[in-house]
Amino acid sequence: MSPAICSGTHLFLTGITGSGPDGAMSADPVAQFRAVFEKAAGVLDAAGLTLDALVEMTSYHIGLRDHFEAFDTLRREVLSEPYPAWTAVEVAGLRRPGAVVEVRFIAQTERAL
Repeated sequence: MSPAICSGTHLFLTGITGSGPDGAMSADPVAQFRAVFEKAAGVLDAAGLTLDALVEMTSYHIGLRDHFEAFDTLRREVLSEPYPAWTAVEVAGLRRPGAVVEVRFIAQTERAL
């Protein structure tokens, strides 16, 4: 699976869960959230972009109400104004066991890649 695909001047990132570099899923939701944004930054960096290029994100959460404030706090910490458009969705499950969030991002490029 491709970590991202470019279409015109948009880069569509594959859904990202919060596993660490070794593939292990932390039991700590905040560690998972941080890992999601770190992975997204790595994909964007490979395309010559930063998190500032993000224009849209959709987050899928197990237990959304339990950790929404923590996710939102970290989101505001790692992203800059104007923040990307964002939709947060409560789901019954995710493909990766132990994952509490999966996030899909769309970035704007200045030119077609």
